Amino acid sequence: MKRFLLIFLSLILLSFLSQAFAQGWDDIEKKAKGQIVYFNAWGGSQRINDYIQWAGQVVQKKYGIRVIHVKATDIGDVVSRILVEKAAKKLQNGSVDLMWINGENFKAMKENKLLYGPFSQNLPYFHLVNTKKKTLKFDFTVPVDNLESPWGMAQLVFSYDTNRVSKHPQNMSDLLVFARKNSGKFTYPAIPSFHGTTFIKQALSELIHDPKILSQKVSQSDFEKNTRPLWDFLDELHPFLWRKGKVFPASGSQMVSLLNDNEIFISMSFNPNSVSNAIENGELPNTIRTYIHEGGTIGNAHFVAIPFNSSAKQGAMVFANFLLSPMAQARKADPTIWGDPSVLDIGKLAGPDKALFDAVPKGVATLTADELGQSLPEPHVSWVQALEKEWLKKYSK
Repeated sequence: MKRFLLIFLSLILLSFLSQAFAQGWDDIEKKAKGQIVYFNAWGGSQRINDYIQWAGQVVQKKYGIRVIHVKATDIGDVVSRILVEKAAKKLQNGSVDLMWINGENFKAMKENKLLYGPFSQNLPYFHLVNTKKKTLKFDFTVPVDNLESPWGMAQLVFSYDTNRVSKHPQNMSDLLVFARKNSGKFTYPAIPSFHGTTFIKQALSELIHDPKILSQKVSQSDFEKNTRPLWDFLDELHPFLWRKGKVFPASGSQMVSLLNDNEIFISMSFNPNSVSNAIENGELPNTIRTYIHEGGTIGNAHFVAIPFNSSAKQGAMVFANFLLSPMAQARKADPTIWGDPSVLDIGKLAGPDKALFDAVPKGVATLTADELGQSLPEPHVSWVQALEKEWLKKYSK
């Protein structure tokens, strides 16, 4: 009887909280109507730009919110601008209302108290997020603490031309053997290009004597010892790279061009659907396929966050919530539109929402969730700057 009473009281409490939350969200939507949300996000992909434009049009029609995509080349510059605003005591009416963010930039904003929130746990669609995934709770090992709302998943994948390569490498040691046998047919983007930094993080994750070290803040006293296997590997690899490692591609998009022109036989991306996208739009031939290393590859999530001095916090929350909706997430997952893996737990969906994902076409070069496996965790964010600085010292001409 006592147990039944506790369950009954718990259900009443949950019902009360649910009603209170619904009323609170209704109030947020009312306040959001008529607001302008300046969404600062990377603008280097027309497909992504088109997706953001579509999402903005939907929320304007449905909620009366106008979303302006402020196209950024480096989100670090946006963080610096918000920091300047805080120093100038501009505590309201900031220039940024919502931003696309993760990794170092999230850490910097969190440490400098530049974020509004916690807020993501209050978004109605947040209950559909796959919160079992560690990458959605920790951003480069930094606890998210509901200060950013998940938007998409990512994982490092390699791609190769099946007409040129009969058996792709299974690990970094295999890759070195491949490079020696196919001199000039592999490369990676220059540091600090995101894809280049990810490649050397992946190499270090595979080669370091104890990968657990990477989850901790970098120790300068042990940095040389812990990273020596990486530099030895790169010293051996570079003479066999495209243009003998004297020149590196500037970006992941240049890698796609090199692969398409048969200048290299193996490339890489941080989007498991990117090769299917490139095949779909004619950037790559249908002979390109995707693979990962046998021990797994680095994965993470990307998020949206609201600065502390946003002038449209309610509008930003409503837009962030829409970006989590099954409609928006399924559209984003479509390789013909963007192909960005969803943050939702598809097992939580039913009816029309599940049908949206069932209808998403699977790209010809896209690996299944089982083939991708469990992604490797990102190193602690402090490793990024340390690795980039050392790489530039050793290899930048």
